[in-house]
Amino acid sequence: LSQQYIKEVSFQGCGNTYVCPSYPIMPKVAFLTSGGIAPCLSASIGGLIEKYNQLDSDIEMIGYMHGYRGLLLGKSVAFSKEVKDNFHVLYDFGGSPIGNSRVKLTNIEDCIKKGYVSKGQDPLEVAAKQLEKDNIDILHTIGGDDTNTMAAALAAHLEKSGKTLTVVGLPKTVDNDVIPVKQTLGAWTAAEQGARFFQNIVNENTTSRRQLIIHEVMGRHCGWLTAGTAYEYRKLLENNNYLPELFISKDRWDVHAVYIPELDIDFASETARLRKIMDSNDCVNIFLSEGAGMDTIVREIEAGGGKVPRDAFGHVRLDEINPGQWFAKQFSEALGADKTLIQKSGYFARSAKPGLRDLDLIKKSAFMAAEMGLKGKSGLVGLDENNEDKLGLIDLQIIEGGKEFDTSQSWFGDMMADIGQK
Repeated sequence: LSQQYIKEVSFQGCGNTYVCPSYPIMPKVAFLTSGGIAPCLSASIGGLIEKYNQLDSDIEMIGYMHGYRGLLLGKSVAFSKEVKDNFHVLYDFGGSPIGNSRVKLTNIEDCIKKGYVSKGQDPLEVAAKQLEKDNIDILHTIGGDDTNTMAAALAAHLEKSGKTLTVVGLPKTVDNDVIPVKQTLGAWTAAEQGARFFQNIVNENTTSRRQLIIHEVMGRHCGWLTAGTAYEYRKLLENNNYLPELFISKDRWDVHAVYIPELDIDFASETARLRKIMDSNDCVNIFLSEGAGMDTIVREIEAGGGKVPRDAFGHVRLDEINPGQWFAKQFSEALGADKTLIQKSGYFARSAKPGLRDLDLIKKSAFMAAEMGLKGKSGLVGLDENNEDKLGLIDLQIIEGGKEFDTSQSWFGDMMADIGQK
């Protein structure tokens, strides 16, 4: 164990003072998952427990229920011996066994409104006092940029108060949009699962002539997941046999357009291109990032006097403004579609258990996070773009969200050229 957990004890007896040799004081570890779920949360907790078991099976662990909400309200669950002995079960489940929530500790008004703190209280101070009350030495935050920037704010607040807390985060987001992390936990699996989802949905093209299918994929500001899902789906197409004489062709089942926030959409040229595809294949399949065209949609809503729904972090609630419906409106009539189908793979994809690639990265990241925690080193464990994409400990203070997808990558360029989209 880290030297920070080695202490001495003095006691008096028979008129003399004795000093016992240094002995190890077990650190107490807490886990917290926050934000939306992704195919890595349960497995990350499993990986952390597994590594702590290897280091010292007597280490006490708890989980705060429903993220920062549970921390503010003092609601937690102790990890029993049975839980610690059966950590491997968590590798086979999606979601988070200790629950999630979207809470911004620096948004005092929202925390008061939701009843997490009382008027006049500072959520950061409330959280800090709860950690102190629970005797927490190491806090593991598993979430996206919002979760880990809140962890950074909490660590800074504690430091100003002269209190020591080691905070080690893990980067979770299906969007793969955390700066400077090369690959966030769960993103690969979400792309693979979204591809599986569309592998079934695409067969709906047989239910009507001239059918427009819009596959709406998660991705507020970053198009990585939409692009990755299209890429994984097209890999699945290579394994199929086709029967063109009976209208089962690769062209008809293929992806015909990919729209992401990083690329502008020329509706006039795209309509002309997709009209030809509709005429040829009797269907058009679009992969749409939910954040594509968001600024335009928001302007339309506000210009019409409507109010754009937003969460505690100020993010537009995309589920409530229906980007898929907006795009369907732009294309349906222009393409002469007899039927338009909009399907969202988000909940299906993000709820999965991790695939093999992700599970390998999750375990390596969690193992390093536990080691860093016992060494008293705070940060975010991830594939660091500032260090040749190597797995390492990244300063929490430089973690940001909103990383754009790099459209110059060869795999993406080749895919777009292959489907005929400029």
